[in-house]
Amino acid sequence: MAIFSKIGIIGAGISGIAAAKQLAKYDPIVFEATDCIGGVWKHCSYRSTKLQTPRCDYEFSDFPWPQRDNQTFPSYSEILEYLDSYARHFDVLKFVKFNSKVVEIRFIDDRTTNEPGRTGDYGSLLPGRPIWEVAIKTNESDIIQWYSFEFLVICAGKYGDIPLIPKFPQNKGPERFHGKVLHTIDYCKLDEEASTELLKDKKVVIFGYKKSAIDLAVECAQANQGENGQPCTMVVRTLHWTVPHYSIWGLPFYLFYSTRASQFLHERPNQGFLKTILCQLLSPMKRAGSKMIEAYLTWKLPLEKYGLKPEHPFEEDYASCQMAILPNSFFSEADKGKITFKRSSSKWWFYEGGVAFEDNTKLDADVVILATGFDGKKKLNDMLPEPFRSFIQFPSGMMPLYRGTIHPLIPNMAFIGYVESVSNLHTSEIRCKWLGRLVDEQFKLPSVEKMLEHTIKEMEVMKRTTRFFKRNCISTFSINHSDEICEEMGWSSWRKNNWLAEAFSPYTSQDYEE
Repeated sequence: MAIFSKIGIIGAGISGIAAAKQLAKYDPIVFEATDCIGGVWKHCSYRSTKLQTPRCDYEFSDFPWPQRDNQTFPSYSEILEYLDSYARHFDVLKFVKFNSKVVEIRFIDDRTTNEPGRTGDYGSLLPGRPIWEVAIKTNESDIIQWYSFEFLVICAGKYGDIPLIPKFPQNKGPERFHGKVLHTIDYCKLDEEASTELLKDKKVVIFGYKKSAIDLAVECAQANQGENGQPCTMVVRTLHWTVPHYSIWGLPFYLFYSTRASQFLHERPNQGFLKTILCQLLSPMKRAGSKMIEAYLTWKLPLEKYGLKPEHPFEEDYASCQMAILPNSFFSEADKGKITFKRSSSKWWFYEGGVAFEDNTKLDADVVILATGFDGKKKLNDMLPEPFRSFIQFPSGMMPLYRGTIHPLIPNMAFIGYVESVSNLHTSEIRCKWLGRLVDEQFKLPSVEKMLEHTIKEMEVMKRTTRFFKRNCISTFSINHSDEICEEMGWSSWRKNNWLAEAFSPYTSQDYEE
């Protein structure tokens, strides 16, 4: 027999604990598959992993960091300590069931108001009857325990759990290779001694050029400093802009994208005819800002020397939340020959001694590490039943979420952490505040049709802004996104004390303290 509760939450990462705090009055049950909170910060971090911003840009609105004015970037262990302190301070851990893995979700409501893919009114989030059943398997038993809920919040995230592994020609996969092959998710499980032993004096090939690959290359270089040290080779398929610090020609980086004035230059959903005309007239200023950053990065970093200068504008990486902060020693290790690069857009496969490419080149290797990302789509598809898994993404590959939270075609379910920004903690928290008030019926959702229309407009803006639009990132209109959430909650959307700060100061979580 299923155990009934009003609200269930899947995942105890940043989004899960934020949701639990905002929905605490309903005594939610939070299912966490592992033995601790933290999500990707716990399970997808290397020993060198750090936040990419100072502390004050990554904090909950009502729980500032100790020494928040410290401008150093905190390590992943400091972030985990901060999240644990937050959860304990607000007594959130009492809701969490650890080592509880979701193995199945069922839709059990047969009322026509909650018919899959319906139109018209979305309906009540707490209708007074179970809508979803969730099957849980714990580490302690093979017995499946069922729970039923009126409302379900999915906070499992897009990253971690299911690695994205390239497909190889027959008989040319990892089984052919005489060395060791692993994905970054496997590398994260190694302690310092084991990871150093894996890399030391080894020819290592890393596939990828995003933040996880860059951090891993530095760790590899550090493990190969001895006289028998070998270079680490990064195979770069798609170039992205990287940033050494948050200063451009002496100007703070936030002036370019994180103020209301700077985001005024960028297209936003539902902006109206006059704003559209203004955006077109001001587009040279927007392009000039991106060019200014590109010129600085090309001057500051040896991108052309190593063939690492992207052809697309910087803005496209920022608009897809792919801007990475470089470790201090990255290019100094490259200058010493400890990190080398191979550009390749062609297919590749394994042979006994390493990897081979379609252009008839080969790389000898002892270890191959795949920094190829995660399959967030499969992660959700494996979790949700039909027909809902077919609704999850549009043909464009994007996920339609009203206010980054409610899928108009999936009843009594919310998704937190699936539409990204440059500060995922901030956007997750404000969406959870919005969700808490929605569940309390302080306001109502628009019709399914209007929510779909709004999400389609958001996705169209993303598609016009960056070729990497499938990442579902709102970074160039994040303040407008928060404005709309505030207005729906009945809050003032302008959060600063004066118009000068409103126009030219960056927006942070502290601006949305209740």
